[in-house]
Amino acid sequence: MARENFNELLLFLAVAEERSFTRAAAKLGVAQSTLSYAVKELEARMGLRLLTRTTRSVATTEAGERLRQSLAPRISEIEADIAALMAYRDKPAGTVKITLSNHAMESVVWPKLAPVLGEYPDIKLELSVDNSFRNIVEDGFDAGVRLGESLEKDMVAVRIGPDWRLVAVASPDYFETRAVPTTPQELMHHNCINRRLDRVGGLYAWEFEKNNEEVRVRVEGQFTFNTDREMVHAALQGYGIAFVPESYVETHIADGRLQLFLEDWTPKFAGYYLYYPSRRQNLPAFSVIVDALRERNL
Repeated sequence: MARENFNELLLFLAVAEERSFTRAAAKLGVAQSTLSYAVKELEARMGLRLLTRTTRSVATTEAGERLRQSLAPRISEIEADIAALMAYRDKPAGTVKITLSNHAMESVVWPKLAPVLGEYPDIKLELSVDNSFRNIVEDGFDAGVRLGESLEKDMVAVRIGPDWRLVAVASPDYFETRAVPTTPQELMHHNCINRRLDRVGGLYAWEFEKNNEEVRVRVEGQFTFNTDREMVHAALQGYGIAFVPESYVETHIADGRLQLFLEDWTPKFAGYYLYYPSRRQNLPAFSVIVDALRERNL
């Protein structure tokens, strides 16, 4: 039977369960003639008599009763599933998928979401760590996290973290036989720990700025990593200079295990934003995530 005839099945079911065209019409809010015509069309298409009609009552035939018993539980299941789906409009439930970098997850997203999600056991969170730019629509994500400077214009952007910066550091042992760089260009004469950009595959050019002068330096060195933690570990062991988020090395700088330099060349930049399509329908679960991440200390 063609899909467009499913409506006739629903109308038949209403009449069969109410055993009355009048009561079924009132329940569905349709004209009694509409029900009568739909049932006749269904019977003609199936080549079976489904209802017996008298002036006072309506009863199912043997074929009609078998059809009613087959339809009723299936329709009930569908209605229950739809009701459960509709509950998403009002109840924070379901899965929220976010793509983000390691640093964003460790410094902002996880610290903010971990305590909140304990209050919402029906919300499932999927965090996909990727240091490259992902197309959240094509890749099936609800949202992504990026620095403010790299957001697309057609996205809704919500500030979720404070300003921060990358800093150049090395161990005191590394500088025992080398001069500490005073300009970014001098880094080209040092053993630097490179960063491999995911997906793009190239090496990150270190970015500096001072007095509105922007400098990008492509450094050389023995080691290359694609994660900040490994770069910090290599710097701690004296293998060279690392250019990493300041939060990863603050304690090491404080205890003297790492030395900070070129500080006047590394101003802070706009922090992380949660971004998502402007046309996205924000269900309660997603709204909980956005509200928990929103930066309020601006």
